[in-house]
Amino acid sequence: MHPIPGRYETDGQWFKGNTHIHTTRSDGGKDYATVASLYAGRGYDFVFVTDHDVVADIEGMPGLPLLALNGIEVGGQDGTGAHYHVVGLGCSDALPSEGTFEKRIAALRRSGAVLILAHPYWTGNTVADALRHRFDGVEVYNHICDYLNGKSLSAYHWDRMLARDPRALGFAADDAHLNGNEPWDGAWIMLSAPALTRADVMAAIQSGSFYSTVGPTFESIRVEADRVRVRTSPVAAIRLVDGTCWGARVYPGVGQTVTEGEFQVQREHAYLRVEIEDAYGRRAWTNAVLEGSA
Repeated sequence: MHPIPGRYETDGQWFKGNTHIHTTRSDGGKDYATVASLYAGRGYDFVFVTDHDVVADIEGMPGLPLLALNGIEVGGQDGTGAHYHVVGLGCSDALPSEGTFEKRIAALRRSGAVLILAHPYWTGNTVADALRHRFDGVEVYNHICDYLNGKSLSAYHWDRMLARDPRALGFAADDAHLNGNEPWDGAWIMLSAPALTRADVMAAIQSGSFYSTVGPTFESIRVEADRVRVRTSPVAAIRLVDGTCWGARVYPGVGQTVTEGEFQVQREHAYLRVEIEDAYGRRAWTNAVLEGSA
């Protein structure tokens, strides 16, 4: 097995960001400036604005207290009749207002966007749906879906995507609409990058140099061809997840916590990722830390 290039070079800074937020440009309750202020007040360093079917134009807006980046959420049915919601991060062009779902996501790819399958459990996507369009990643957890009906966790879709492509990315996101008492600041990514710039944020996302969380933190992620080491906030379990039913774990016992885990990799796997869970049941997920040899 071998490390994935560019992933988890964690000697740099960690930046907190959200990759799925709506504003008054579609069905959100707050405008650009208010969204940026709210998220900055909760310690966020960057956000992507991802309104429905309209590319954001927040980049370069003066006076914002954090780095704000353009995105979009596209919905529609593909040629098989499957319905999708797809988040595009880092769009650089307006999206055609007409055309098939396939043509619209192709246009997003041409614009340089990272394409994320949004909340597939909530939408009702099958594993075949998740695999069909070669998405760059998937929302492993979506916070507003947890509020709506509990269909927030799509780890199974992600693991099936990883089995085919270990570089498939896993995101935790708010999907915030900021209407009434709906929750927000409940799921985010922590990104390792040299600096807080658009170029560095996009490069780190594309390489998978981030982890997703609903609370617990990875302080350090160290990867060798035969070994994985992590340091974390106090957690009840650290798990090494692979494409089988086995994996490995550090479990200190009921009522106990641990802050370090080390795993010796003893055989070839399609992929390996690390998951942690704290005493409140809140989880965090790395992207794949190792991939099998081709």
